[in-house]
Amino acid sequence: MARLLKQASFVILLAFSLTHCGVNSGASGGSRGTEVVNVSAYDPKEKQRSGRAYSPSDVSALRDNGAAGLIARAGKGGELDEKCATFLAASDRVGMLVGVYYRTTKDVSVRSQADQFVNRAQALAQSRNWNQQRLLLSADFDALATTSEMIQFLDIVKARTGVDCMVYLENSEHLRITLHNASDAVKNRLRLCPYWVALYSHDSGKCSAFPAPETPTGLTKQYNVWSNWSLWQYGGVLWENRRSSPKVYRGFSPYLGNVDRPVERNLFRGNREQLTQLWNRHGIPLR
Repeated sequence: MARLLKQASFVILLAFSLTHCGVNSGASGGSRGTEVVNVSAYDPKEKQRSGRAYSPSDVSALRDNGAAGLIARAGKGGELDEKCATFLAASDRVGMLVGVYYRTTKDVSVRSQADQFVNRAQALAQSRNWNQQRLLLSADFDALATTSEMIQFLDIVKARTGVDCMVYLENSEHLRITLHNASDAVKNRLRLCPYWVALYSHDSGKCSAFPAPETPTGLTKQYNVWSNWSLWQYGGVLWENRRSSPKVYRGFSPYLGNVDRPVERNLFRGNREQLTQLWNRHGIPLR
């Protein structure tokens, strides 16, 4: 009974928050002001229904269906993402906030990955005359990353850019245990970075050390680092049975408005003005 009440309370709070921020989880249209999509070379996915399409060079369908920003993968484990620049330029043309993330891996040195990320971000910033003011930086850490690897990556980026980038963490047992038990020094360093939480289901994430977190707030408490999350990836896309399968938190549509294929989606915990402020604090200047 207590678990059901907890879940019901979160659903009510979520509905209130989304309404307050101008977000309708099932609606199309541009009333949403705090929704952000993230993309990589795997996007766009295959068409799955009738509706509006998008491409790396034309993301107006995402903007028109409420996406305020787009975060593109800059690279992964030493390899640059070939669609990143095209996605960002298209987003900038239609007035969306622009950002990049880097997916670290264990088989490549932390320094080389951090340097590649900064080099790519700085090259992008100087590559065109941008309409937007800042390029958000985000670190997507390997599910088996150590705290020393995380801190080293963040410190290199900070030393070279002056920016504390946002931190994206998978819902992995290793990361939760590692950060829950981390030193105060590690936690204080990570708290300088906004937390980008990934949770697609209220009943996933159970492991030997933790119960299912049920909500993004619950997952934040399991990490025991941040007082709250900043960006919530509530919609992911997995490859299953030779098809892109949307995975979304209950209450949300599998698709973004009338877009004809799935895309990974996120909500910011705040209003549009606060979203822009986060971008300005944790992004590098655009030329």
